[in-house]
Amino acid sequence: MTKVTVPAVSARKVRDGADALAMITAYDAPGARAASEAGIDLILVGDSVAMVVLGYDDTLQVTIDDMAHHTRAVARANPDCLIVGDLPWMSYHVSVEETVRNAAELIRAGAQCVKLEGGRKRLPMIEALLDAEIPVMGHIGLTPQSMHAMGGFKVQGKQAEAALELIEDAKALQHAGCFSIVLEGIPVRVAEAITDALEIPTIGIGAGPHCDGQVLVYHDLLGIEDRFVPKFVRRYADFKAATIDALAAYAADVRSGAFPNDEESYHLSDDQADAFGLYGSGGPGE
Repeated sequence: MTKVTVPAVSARKVRDGADALAMITAYDAPGARAASEAGIDLILVGDSVAMVVLGYDDTLQVTIDDMAHHTRAVARANPDCLIVGDLPWMSYHVSVEETVRNAAELIRAGAQCVKLEGGRKRLPMIEALLDAEIPVMGHIGLTPQSMHAMGGFKVQGKQAEAALELIEDAKALQHAGCFSIVLEGIPVRVAEAITDALEIPTIGIGAGPHCDGQVLVYHDLLGIEDRFVPKFVRRYADFKAATIDALAAYAADVRSGAFPNDEESYHLSDDQADAFGLYGSGGPGE
């Protein structure tokens, strides 16, 4: 697999015969290596790290320093996937200057582009990022950083007027220069209409099968996280159960004395064992 680039992603429209884009979240070097070896197209170093790695109840707790830390960990693996750095809450809300400065932190950490949430109200920030030569992925629909304003994690665009607003937001983001847009938590028909209206690819999460790609959280699709399973998640493994079984087996072996065994231990050569024995267990001089 060759390195995935922003222009390559921007050209990936399924209606033109391209393969759908596969994106996952990842937050560390082992996850990035696995994604790359599996042929994943994009890694989103997502603010979901707050919930699935750092133990917070929502995504609002992570800072730009947290995101840069995890972006660096992913980038050290040198994956073939395009690395997308997720701008966290309040990193692009205060001013255009602060937005560019924070995005630059993620680019310096190893991201090749950044993602931010919101529609037309984010246009000044997007335009400033593009002026700084930082590629931008948009994100509309259910935007988790707006959870309080939305009254929780609720599907968006269920009413005709709201659906039309999402289409206009998507068109505005494309016109501003976004190279792709994440569509989260919106009805299938609305996601299909947005995808048909755009020349850039859409990447869905809880947006049905008609997007130009899909994204899932690493810990969800591998079955590591099971406290809350959204409707749109498909489990491809049950790593939590396998991990618990392995850890329990390890603990049992330690307590029974079965671990470590002779082959898992280091030994003195025969001559050094004989020499060691001359001193007894107390060591030289005793």
